[in-house]
Amino acid sequence: MTRQTSTRQRGVAAVEFSVVAVIFFMLFFGIVDVIRALYICNILQEVTRRATAQAVNTDFTDAAAMARLRTQAVFRTTPGMLAFADPISDAHVKIDYLQIPATANPVPIGTALPASPQQNRINCTSNPNAADCIQLVRVRICLPGGASDACDPVPYRTLASFIPFSFSLPTATTIARAETLGMPPGVPVPAGGGG
Repeated sequence: MTRQTSTRQRGVAAVEFSVVAVIFFMLFFGIVDVIRALYICNILQEVTRRATAQAVNTDFTDAAAMARLRTQAVFRTTPGMLAFADPISDAHVKIDYLQIPATANPVPIGTALPASPQQNRINCTSNPNAADCIQLVRVRICLPGGASDACDPVPYRTLASFIPFSFSLPTATTIARAETLGMPPGVPVPAGGGG
């Protein structure tokens, strides 16, 4: 009788352990995912801050410089994912150049960007409210490939697929006044603002 009882006890212990282990690991991975989600929400604001700080002084016509700016904003030296923040990558960093019309809030310039930082300086000197005068730089974290003025939020991706935890990451945004936009120091602006 004792042999049969001990075999049954071992079976019960294995079943109890498996039930407790499943609950424990689901709770453990759930806590890890919540902590990771908080990390990502905080780091996204730092990514936009870093990108904005560089974009206000980077030539917007230089595609290589803009790609390097996005890569450095996500703490990398080559294109790729932000550490511990999959799916966020340098492709999610969206940079908009804004103008301030005389009667409205800042609006994106869109495709009518000035030909160069020097031309922007000329445009802003002649008319600060012109449609082709970059006055602000806005950086956001968005899904890549959206419309030029739209910013679709990035969905959060859990570490463990069995954790039912889904939400959209916040659209972190930073706006700063345009500075040199890559215009070399000492370059004079032509008199009369012509161009």
